[in-house]
Amino acid sequence: MRLDVAVTPAVLRADAVAASTVLVVDVLRASTTIVTALANGCAGVIPVADADTARARAAGEPGALIAGERRGEPLEGFDLGNSPLEFTAPRVGGRTVVFTTSNGTKALLAVREAPAVGVAGFVNLGAATAWALAGGRDILVVCSGERGAQSLEDLVCAGLIVERALGAEPSAATTGPAREALDLGRRYGKDVARLREDSRWARHLVSRGRGDDVRACLALDTSALVPVYRADVDKVVSGPR
Repeated sequence: MRLDVAVTPAVLRADAVAASTVLVVDVLRASTTIVTALANGCAGVIPVADADTARARAAGEPGALIAGERRGEPLEGFDLGNSPLEFTAPRVGGRTVVFTTSNGTKALLAVREAPAVGVAGFVNLGAATAWALAGGRDILVVCSGERGAQSLEDLVCAGLIVERALGAEPSAATTGPAREALDLGRRYGKDVARLREDSRWARHLVSRGRGDDVRACLALDTSALVPVYRADVDKVVSGPR
């Protein structure tokens, strides 16, 4: 088994995607929002590239909600933004959500050809790592990044996934990017809440009044749910709890 990390979707290699179980990470906030939505009974999340596609897809899904953001702000006319706190059971229970974000949904779309794709964040770190290990393939962690640039919080999360995977499979090979992420993850260990101050994007969200979102996203192992992207239905659905 090989453990690899793509620091942004731009560095993805098609051969690595095709041979791997992929975990897509967008800590702030798409990963956490998707986990929360499905935990609260959402029927499925459809990731799309842009607002126009979201509206078109929702029109073909009776009762669907449209959700998303650009640069952290909700999109005009959409039902929901990208705050995990919005995706409550009364709001999303039994509903399909068509979802577009600046980074996370684009990363999901970039790896849709992988044999298995899951969504990981701090909130489901242990469950997502165990799910990926159970696939028996190489594991590729894809950091969504921030508009093409690397994201500290995503890299820390990727490093902690590598650490936990090595704990279960000590003989697994690690690539250079995986080892670099591992070193970064170990610097934060179990105190990932420090990213509230250290992450540029976390500070931005706090400055925009979204401190509660950041707090929710920087909670470790609060969920055993693993969202899984199913290419056959083009939806992210609830995996094992």
